[in-house]
Amino acid sequence: MGRAADGASHGTAVAYLRHAAGKLGGAAVSLLAVLVTSFFLFRIIPGDPVKAMTHGVPTSAEQLATLRRQFGLDLPLWQQFTDYCAKALSGDLGTSFQFRAPVGELIAQKLPATLLLTGVAVLLYSALGLWLGTRSAWRHGSLGDRLNTGVALTLWSVPSFWLGLLLIIVFSVGMGPVPGLFPTGGMESGSGETGFAYVVDVAHHMVLPVVTLVAVGYAQTLLVMRSSLLDEMGSDYLTTARAKGLKDDVVRRRHAVPNALLPTVTMVFINLGHVAAGSILVETVFSWPGLGGLFYQALSVPDLPLVQGLFVVFAGAMILMNLLADLLYPLLDPRVGR
Repeated sequence: MGRAADGASHGTAVAYLRHAAGKLGGAAVSLLAVLVTSFFLFRIIPGDPVKAMTHGVPTSAEQLATLRRQFGLDLPLWQQFTDYCAKALSGDLGTSFQFRAPVGELIAQKLPATLLLTGVAVLLYSALGLWLGTRSAWRHGSLGDRLNTGVALTLWSVPSFWLGLLLIIVFSVGMGPVPGLFPTGGMESGSGETGFAYVVDVAHHMVLPVVTLVAVGYAQTLLVMRSSLLDEMGSDYLTTARAKGLKDDVVRRRHAVPNALLPTVTMVFINLGHVAAGSILVETVFSWPGLGGLFYQALSVPDLPLVQGLFVVFAGAMILMNLLADLLYPLLDPRVGR
């Protein structure tokens, strides 16, 4: 018996290692594909970065040629690509055209603001979506289920930038009897608050962008969780659990919900990947000083090194979160990966 148990345990460990190795290889290939895509994708954008940077400033053809040589834009495309890949793989994302600063430093400066905004939003809408999705599925067909599903479908179809603009009009500018209660944009008022007063000021600026992200994000989580749990509702193991005399609430929490979580785990980890990417449209609408606003600035030039670096960071975060979800699956359900 002991040898049989040890053999089974060893076989499970080997199967998991094979599963993990396959997923790690897939993630590495995906990252290489991201590097290739980030280089060629943004070079089809119309416009000359050098001319955009010198717009409105009298510049001779010789000066333009000098700038192109400084930024390496005069090199053949294949050489630009090989130089970019070699530097990126060593952690060097290049130097921004417009800011004349290392791309890594610019990203590091803006990352905390994005992590704060989208991190809070992801935690809120993941918890809200899971809770409401579970309630709706367990009482499917009820008035609460129809109301939750209708609201979720409506919010899921609403563009985030449009909802953000609407919230600014109503709650920042004020409309009719509703006064302007929140700032129109930014992360702080800039009046020099410190300590707890600064925390309150930042939280006050976060309300509308967080509400925008939560309103759009929770709907997707709710619908995925509801659909997954509905698929489990007719399973034999739930009937067996009820036949043992377990309360309905215990059946839901201990049996149905854990088995319905696998699809939702992917959704949660993808949402965590969005924490690094932030929301470009929402950050732009609310003038939030994060990576989304930085990406918009870089794209308008176009600042090729900065755009490429941000694209790699955004995609890399998504690849990492998907990898973690894939590695977690066999721990939640041992059937996965065998």
